[in-house]
Amino acid sequence: MKTTNELITKLNDLLATYQIHYQNLRGLHWNIKGENFFELHTKYEELYIRTQDVIDEIAERLLSLEAHPLHRYTDYLNKSAIKENETISDGIGGVDYLVKSQTILIQLERELLNLSDELNDEGTNALMSDFIREKEKTTWMFKSWLNK
Repeated sequence: MKTTNELITKLNDLLATYQIHYQNLRGLHWNIKGENFFELHTKYEELYIRTQDVIDEIAERLLSLEAHPLHRYTDYLNKSAIKENETISDGIGGVDYLVKSQTILIQLERELLNLSDELNDEGTNALMSDFIREKEKTTWMFKSWLNK
């Protein structure tokens, strides 16, 4: 039987993954060069600002479940499904990272969606549903930008 402890572990794993993703987005924002600089510099900033909000929502969900959100980078690095990026300066490399990372995040969110459904946890379920819907749309847009 699935338990709330499993849900808490998976929420903390998602939190860790978003924290590393956030820092990768900052790196993309800081290091972008080339003909798509203005468009991507702005998009990366939009994404890392949104990611800050998502991180806070996940941490607050954990707190509402009377759990402790992870807060140490050591934990983030050990638990994240996304690894730290080397410096990426080109637009294609950056957007390719976005497609791959968002695919990973959607997978983790779907696992949580299914688990929260089994546990009748409507709060987590609604949160994951919102995240998935938003990310599916932006992933489609990034794939279109890459002509994939």
